[in-house]
Amino acid sequence: MNVIILKNNLKEGLSILSGIKKESSQLPVLKNILLEARDDKVYVTATDLEIAVVHGIPAKILEKGSVAIPFSVFLQIIQNVSSERIHLEKEGNVLRVYTDNYTAKIATTPPDDFPIIPSIEESKKQHVVFDINTLLDGFSSVMNASQMSDFRPELSGVLLHMLHSTFRFVATDSFRLAKKEYIGKKIDTSFQDDDSFIIPLKTVQEVVRIFSNEKGTLRIDCDMRQVLFETESTTLISRLIEGNFPDYELVIPKEFDTKVTCNKDEFVSALKVVSSLSNRLHEVKLEIDEDLKHMKLLSSSHEVGESEHLLTVKVEGKPLSLSFNWKFLFDGLKHVSSDTVFFGFNSEQKPSLIQSPQDETYLYVITSIKSG
Repeated sequence: MNVIILKNNLKEGLSILSGIKKESSQLPVLKNILLEARDDKVYVTATDLEIAVVHGIPAKILEKGSVAIPFSVFLQIIQNVSSERIHLEKEGNVLRVYTDNYTAKIATTPPDDFPIIPSIEESKKQHVVFDINTLLDGFSSVMNASQMSDFRPELSGVLLHMLHSTFRFVATDSFRLAKKEYIGKKIDTSFQDDDSFIIPLKTVQEVVRIFSNEKGTLRIDCDMRQVLFETESTTLISRLIEGNFPDYELVIPKEFDTKVTCNKDEFVSALKVVSSLSNRLHEVKLEIDEDLKHMKLLSSSHEVGESEHLLTVKVEGKPLSLSFNWKFLFDGLKHVSSDTVFFGFNSEQKPSLIQSPQDETYLYVITSIKSG
C-alpha cells in the first residue's frame, strides 16, 4: 500500500470511527482499524463486533493494498502532524507515515486477522431511502426514551414502523414513551405495510453522530438480523434487536382527567429553576388547585431545601397533584416544536401525555412517581 492523503480529510475520517468501542482483552485486534487503498480512496474501517463503520476518504493511490494498525496511536499522529499532505506506505510489517519533516513507523497486523464485516443477505433485503435530516430528526426525537436493558432487550432500541403512508420512530423504557411520525416522507421503499424492526440504541446514537454533517439522502437496508445505513461516503452496519416491541398504541392515553395548555418556554424555565432543589429521585410536583387557572411546580429535598414556582395556565378538568421525574419531563418537552405545549394528565395509575397543540406528529407519554 502506498498513498498520499490530505491531513484534514484523514482526520475527519478517523473521527467518524471514534465512537466505535475498540477495547477488548479477549480480542486485541478490535483496538485496530483497517486501512484499504483501492480505486481512488482510502477506506477506514472499525468494528466492535456489534457495529461496524466504513468510511471512504479521497486519496492519491500509488499502490493498492491494506493494513491493520492501532487506532489510538495512528489518530494521535494524524492529529498532531503539521503538514497537510501525508504519505502512507507499507514497508514489510510496518506502516510508514511521513511528511516533509516527520516520519513514523507503526507496527501492523495482517489484514486477514481483522474481523469480517457482515453484509445484508440479498435474498431477504428490504430498503428505504430517507432524507438525512428527516432520519436524524426522527431518531433524535425519541432516542432519549430508550434505555439499555439486559432483561428486556426490545426496550434497548428504537422501533422503525412502516404503517400505510406513515413512517414511525418509537422508543420506550417502560416509564416513558416517545413517538415521532412522518407522512409521505419515504422517497423509495420495498417495505410492506406494517413492517417494523428494532435498532439498538447505541447504533441510533452513532447514526446521529456520524451522519449529522451530511446532506442529501441516506439508504437503509436490512434483513432479519442486520441493518445497514449508507451514504455516498460512509456505511454503518449493525445487528438488529430480536424480540417483539410493546404494542405502543395501547400505552398512549386517549382520555384525560385534566387538560393543561401553557407557554412551553415558561414551563421549561420554571422546571429548570425548581429542579435545582429536587430530591434524589429528581422529583418535581405539579399542582393545580380549585381555581383551575394556575399550576404550581414544587420541589423539596431534606438535604438542600424546597422551591416553588407559579405559572398561569389554561386548564380543563379537575384539580391535580402529581409528581414526575423532572429529567423525563424535560426530555419530552425538548422536541415539542410549538410555542405552546399540551399536557393531558391522569391519575397516578395512568400515564399522562405531552404534545404540541399544533403538531400531532410527535407525542411523549410519561408515568408519574407514585406518592408514599
